[in-house]
Amino acid sequence: MASKVYKYLILGGGNAAGYAARALAARGLAKSEAAIVSKEAVAPYERPALSKAFLFADPPARLPGFHTCVGGGGDRQGPEWYAENGIDLILNEEIVAADLAAKKLSSKLGTEFGFDKLIIATGCSPIVLNKLQGSDLKGIHYLRENADALELYEALHAHKGEEVLIVGGGYIGMEVGAAASIIGCKPKLVFPEEHVMPRLFFSEMGEKYEEFYKEKGVQLFNHGYLCEAFLGDESGNLTGIKVCKDEKKETLTGKLCVIGVGARPNVQLFSGQVEMEMGGIKVDGKFESSVKDVYAIGDIATFPLKMYDGKLTRMEHVAHARQSAAHVVDALFNSATPEYDYLPYFYSRVFSLSWQFFGENTGEPILVGDMKPKMSAFWIKDGQVSGVFTEAPSAEDTEIMRTIALKRPSVDAAKLSALTDPEEALKFAAAG
Repeated sequence: MASKVYKYLILGGGNAAGYAARALAARGLAKSEAAIVSKEAVAPYERPALSKAFLFADPPARLPGFHTCVGGGGDRQGPEWYAENGIDLILNEEIVAADLAAKKLSSKLGTEFGFDKLIIATGCSPIVLNKLQGSDLKGIHYLRENADALELYEALHAHKGEEVLIVGGGYIGMEVGAAASIIGCKPKLVFPEEHVMPRLFFSEMGEKYEEFYKEKGVQLFNHGYLCEAFLGDESGNLTGIKVCKDEKKETLTGKLCVIGVGARPNVQLFSGQVEMEMGGIKVDGKFESSVKDVYAIGDIATFPLKMYDGKLTRMEHVAHARQSAAHVVDALFNSATPEYDYLPYFYSRVFSLSWQFFGENTGEPILVGDMKPKMSAFWIKDGQVSGVFTEAPSAEDTEIMRTIALKRPSVDAAKLSALTDPEEALKFAAAG
């Protein structure tokens, strides 16, 4: 078995891996002192592009245009960048076994990788509906990697003018639904929840976005609709899905179906070897796991939120992937590095819409504005603003939202809810 040993080994090929490499390179590395091992065929890239400009822009986003770290204002790190900065970029190498105590990883190709410090940045994989009838039919797509996006792009354009089925009403469902509509398909979103983006939006917010989607020709099948089976023809091609609601069953036709019902952390390799929590690898404020010299960052890390008194959380978001990568490298080189202090942040862009959120969506919600074009939402818990959201925020709005979420000011909820101008509401909430 071939063997390679590295001082710093990064496992994974997404945002977190690319930004960790950037932070290591900034410290200065000897040749082959560090390595990235990824099962993908391309160097780490800005994964959020896959459900946005990759699908509908003209011309569409393509690599090498969005390799990390262009999304965070850094260099475009193509394969040559890694070689120039002392980092071995090992692609198409899937790790199938791990012995953390022995500091060894083994690949499907038979290579053994040793390490002094391991940074696990394996991200998440889509939840696959493989228990449903017809789940192996041609025409069913999931979106996570560059190769998935290339296939989906071709499929959407091949079905222009036709019905496209999208199962899921969260990020992937909304963003792919928007892309499909822009391309010229006829999207149908199917999800059981009351409204779109159920993990963040409350019903009044969701209704505003649903109205916008319907105006764009997107059909919604929600509030109880479940995908029960995939239907196909004798050639194994998708022809539609069977859905049910309140025991009533019906068929929705379509030769293309995109599934976006959530994701699970890729941590199975480490089960039984490291402490887990909330589906991810439990780490401290410097991203070190229960196993010395083994670190986890990005989507898979369950970490203490300092601003919320150490409450454990797991964040599937690019901002956290970038920041956790930089923080873990700081901690590797400096024992005095403070605990990670992250402000929860989410955003999305669909059609002509663009929203941002800071904080936590806990407490009583208040909506200000009608989304023409702006709208803000606030969550009030124990008299304080716990979270804040704005559609179509300006740069000034974004800074105000950030300040609100960090300071959690006390507000008069009745006065805030009486306001009609989102910008006025943001300033009112910030003033406390």
